[in-house]
Amino acid sequence: MNPQPPTLALNAVDLSVSLGSGRHPHPVLDGVAVAIQAGRWTSIVGPNGAGKSTLLRALAGLLPLQAGQVQLLGKALADWPSRARAQTLAWLAQGGASDMGADDLLVRDVVMLGRLPHQGWLSPPSPADLAAVEAALQQTHAWPWRDRPFGALSGGERQRVLLARLLAVRARVLLMDEPLANLDPPHQADWIALVRQQVAQGGTVVSVLHEISTALLADELVVMRQGRVVYAGPSHRPEAHDAVAAVFEHRLRIHPLGDRWVALPQ
Repeated sequence: MNPQPPTLALNAVDLSVSLGSGRHPHPVLDGVAVAIQAGRWTSIVGPNGAGKSTLLRALAGLLPLQAGQVQLLGKALADWPSRARAQTLAWLAQGGASDMGADDLLVRDVVMLGRLPHQGWLSPPSPADLAAVEAALQQTHAWPWRDRPFGALSGGERQRVLLARLLAVRARVLLMDEPLANLDPPHQADWIALVRQQVAQGGTVVSVLHEISTALLADELVVMRQGRVVYAGPSHRPEAHDAVAAVFEHRLRIHPLGDRWVALPQ
């Protein structure tokens, strides 16, 4: 009996994206194809300017495409009703703490924004909304600050609140751009545990990470260089490690450390 092919959470086919205004926008993605397996943690890595964040934003449906298509759970992203898509796919932006304009909101109200796709117009929060917000704040160890203004928090505390907002959506697919920004090592470890919990419960996580050793903990790795994918597959394979070393000009090597892999300078 032939094994069943993996279910795809996201499938990008022949993506081309250009950024910038004016008559000559800058091409960033060039014919990218990548398949994100459902129920797995996939990390996207590569040097600065490789197109990592642009790919993640394209997967989230946040950028116009010059060519290609993104499918979410087998259906073209553009064909999803906006409400259903927001309930199914949730997004954490890089630097989201600095540009969301929520400094005067209480922490609990910031996290409640993650429940908007589940609420009717001008409807008050339901018991399910309140429970989701509390659970998310507990998961990120931010519950004690629930009645503090968001603007009074440190950068790391804000990042944990934004992670809680993402979790409160309870989406099947989570996209995170540099989610470890401003987090100290213990809370980075908490984030890894949260990701593994999401995957264990059948969720899908896609993260852009600069921390290569953390990215190597993911189930799947997407390695990018100059707007193209040069490797996509399991993170433990030698080909994955060779691709990482190559895109960073062999200035680092992947070494075994117990049951994991770490990236160290050459």
